[in-house]
Amino acid sequence: MTIQNSHEFFIQWHLTERCNLRCRHCYQTGERTDEMSLSGIKDVITETSDMLKDWAEAYGIAFSPSFSITGGEPFLRKDIFEILREISNRGFEIYLLSNGILIDNEKARTLSELGVKGVQVSIEGAEEIHESIRGKGSFSSSIKGVEHLLDAGIKVTLNTTLSEMNAGCFMDIVSLSASVGVQKLGFSRLVPSGRGFGMLNKMLDKGKLRGLYKEIFSLKTNGLEIVTGDPVASQMSSSNEGNKSVSFPTGGCAAGLSGLTILPDGTITPCRRLHIPIGNVKKDSIREVWITSDVLNSLRDRSKYKGKCGSCSRWNQCRGCRAIAYAYSQSKGKDDFLVEDPQCFIEE
Repeated sequence: MTIQNSHEFFIQWHLTERCNLRCRHCYQTGERTDEMSLSGIKDVITETSDMLKDWAEAYGIAFSPSFSITGGEPFLRKDIFEILREISNRGFEIYLLSNGILIDNEKARTLSELGVKGVQVSIEGAEEIHESIRGKGSFSSSIKGVEHLLDAGIKVTLNTTLSEMNAGCFMDIVSLSASVGVQKLGFSRLVPSGRGFGMLNKMLDKGKLRGLYKEIFSLKTNGLEIVTGDPVASQMSSSNEGNKSVSFPTGGCAAGLSGLTILPDGTITPCRRLHIPIGNVKKDSIREVWITSDVLNSLRDRSKYKGKCGSCSRWNQCRGCRAIAYAYSQSKGKDDFLVEDPQCFIEE
């Protein structure tokens, strides 16, 4: 099993809030917002490229820059391929997050020609469970999109959002992934925000989460790589004891550490699931936001963390999921992104 925990710099860009599905657990609200123009998007791509070149020269750091393009459903933007071409021309690796339904053979071939490194398609379980979450008819349509991508030679990751609704059938998703022939299977936890705000009772408790993660880590999957960005999961395979003297983050939660999210109207947030505006690319410099944002600087400051996360010796390697911590605090009438991760089961 591989934990995705590299020190790259990425921009996750939600090009549109429009979507052809209305998933029960989505962390987005689905409310329509003004979308940035193609010219505005190109300006931001150029700015990001220039910023990373300046940083590389100034600090002697070799970056592995990438854009993760998503929505809503990114293929509802008619100029999606022009956007991807501009990103590619600027030397960024490109990844796409999609429900797969709108991807036909022609689109898949075009993605391959543009050098897209991989596409993540969301699958929540076998057909019945998947469609109970994402809607009738969505399962077979998504699988067809996956097959088109694989036929075009594009690496595909199936991704599952784990909750009470599907945790019991994760092994079925492993079997499905192997039978379809995708290269990777990813998983993340339910974030009770957006449309998912009303699904607080579907979050896995610590005991169930620990048991499921132990089962996942024990799997032997020939040819299928199981991956996750969950910082708590990463600690299950960590051989390090942690070091309370380290006061700066070196891994774990990516918020404030290795990337930013841009929403359709240009709003900048620390993470795709942590809905705290910290600027807008239409009027703010990305590099200034990265350096001066009080929110980002708090995310990097061990002394600001509370509860178990604040005292944990693994803080610099983990920090919990800030999006889950924030959404959970909101459900309790608070508004705090620095509280402990409510699902952390790691013992000191």
